[in-house]
Amino acid sequence: MKRTRPESDTCQVDGAGLRLSPALLRGLTQPRLSEMLKMNRRGFLSATGAAIGLAAFGLPEMAQAAAWSKMSMAQWMDWWKQQKPTKELVFANWPLYIDVTKAGAHPTLEMFTKETGIAVKYLEPIQSNPEFFAKIAPLLKSGEATGYDLAVMTNDAYQFTEVLQQHWAIPLWREKLPNVWKYASPSILNPVYDPHNTYSTVWQSGFTGIGYNPKLTKREITSVADLWDPAFKGHVGMFKNPTQYGDFGLLKLGIDPAKATPADWEAAAEELLAQRKAGLVRQYYDQSYIKALESGDTWISMAWSGDIYQANTQGYKDLKFIIPKEGAMYWHDNMFIPIGAKNPLSALEWMNFYYTPKIAGLVEDYVNYVCPVPAAQAYIRDVIKDPAVADSDLVFPDEAMMAKARNYYVFKSYAEFQHYLRIFNPVVM
Repeated sequence: MKRTRPESDTCQVDGAGLRLSPALLRGLTQPRLSEMLKMNRRGFLSATGAAIGLAAFGLPEMAQAAAWSKMSMAQWMDWWKQQKPTKELVFANWPLYIDVTKAGAHPTLEMFTKETGIAVKYLEPIQSNPEFFAKIAPLLKSGEATGYDLAVMTNDAYQFTEVLQQHWAIPLWREKLPNVWKYASPSILNPVYDPHNTYSTVWQSGFTGIGYNPKLTKREITSVADLWDPAFKGHVGMFKNPTQYGDFGLLKLGIDPAKATPADWEAAAEELLAQRKAGLVRQYYDQSYIKALESGDTWISMAWSGDIYQANTQGYKDLKFIIPKEGAMYWHDNMFIPIGAKNPLSALEWMNFYYTPKIAGLVEDYVNYVCPVPAAQAYIRDVIKDPAVADSDLVFPDEAMMAKARNYYVFKSYAEFQHYLRIFNPVVM
């Protein structure tokens, strides 16, 4: 399925004074669009200091994985310096998440190959973080190669945290990434889930908010609290993933999800249970929430803006998307190098190549997410001649927009994540 890019359709998106065209709305999308498409849309020294010959990945897999997990940063740098350049790169990404021509070519990847001589095998195996993690985790745990040199995962799911906490990603060789440190937005450097960008760099970012039909709600929607309005009884849609609806429960209480405590989780769960017991929620949805909005079964729902945009272009022009006054959840899709990668230097080459105004601009003008390279804005406006994307606060957020961005909680362990689930799972059971 190829991504279409309608230029003339219009839609309304309100939030803190913003009114956005579809071109602007394209800038506020997120990876769950890929999940929708499925349904319709990361020799050296050992930890003890002795030399171990792993340059050719020669240890038995379990011993190799254990050795990797104990390596210090200095040992990783020794490892990096022993790596030899290759002319291959296997890149795993989400569907429809890079520039592509009608013929199926990827111009930026072709530019990369022309400049570096590195041939890219570009794959789109990632339909959801849990599914992809389930595929690669057994390999990473056993020390086997995943088959990918570079992969993209989202920080709003525990799975990416697990990859980092288990040391299943190779620490980046920072000296090989000058463009990242030169051009990256300050908002994506030193993220709480990966301090100092030890293991990852951002590919794209985006937000989660509320979709609604004003003809049915009979008023404008401005707040997360509107999902609890008795006037919408039986017509409220909520996501069924506990990390998603849990954060909205926290936002309703005025709590920053990134700083929430177990006591806060309990309070948010009570709010969500009260919402359910009052009969407000029609259903806890996966991707089917958009069909419920389109049909009028729900009047207001948690939503991903890209879905609302697609609905607008397909004739459902009454649907709107807003960023609630309490804020929107701000997620990041992250490039990382799995342990066992056969071409790690090639992965670094691509990361550095991507973080330039031209290349990031070319990708951004196609995917229209939140761009990690602010300087790409001028390239999109002046060279590509696409001011609608270049001038979107949702592609290149200003300070006011970023003030409404809310980060996800970083679970300290799997046990803590399980505790979170024990609190929030009863909401939908």
